[in-house]
Amino acid sequence: MKKFTLESKQTFSVPLEEVFEFFSKAENLGVLTPGWMEFKILTPLPIQMKPGAVIDYRISMRGLPMRWRTVIEEWDPPHRFVDVQARGPYRYWRHEHSFVEREGQTEVIDRVEYAPPGGALVNALIVKGQLRQIFQYRQGALVGVLGPSVAQSLGVR
Repeated sequence: MKKFTLESKQTFSVPLEEVFEFFSKAENLGVLTPGWMEFKILTPLPIQMKPGAVIDYRISMRGLPMRWRTVIEEWDPPHRFVDVQARGPYRYWRHEHSFVEREGQTEVIDRVEYAPPGGALVNALIVKGQLRQIFQYRQGALVGVLGPSVAQSLGVR
């Protein structure tokens, strides 16, 4: 199974604890998700974030509704957490969220390892561009929540 990687980085002039507090609430996922995905959390809120926590969602990709279940694999506040897909559209999905304090600023790092159905061809034709679009939206949404980013980058390979 060929895996691909997406990495997004942004730095904000906001304290680490404040940034992590925002990310620690599952209900904030809707703020970070484009409207065209018709994102809805199905798990009753609030969700206690911890290793083993299960979050069920409904999303739409290219007009096709689907369910997605993620499990919190690692939880290390305020520095890091990892969610993995237990059920959903990918053959493999692991999303690591890291938060690093540097000189009073906080760097937000998203690293996604994924394997789409259909492998490299489907990734090149569809998935890579969709993920780039989703994470560009996410970067803009974070600016709306945390204020201007001091630096940012986005790469999919």
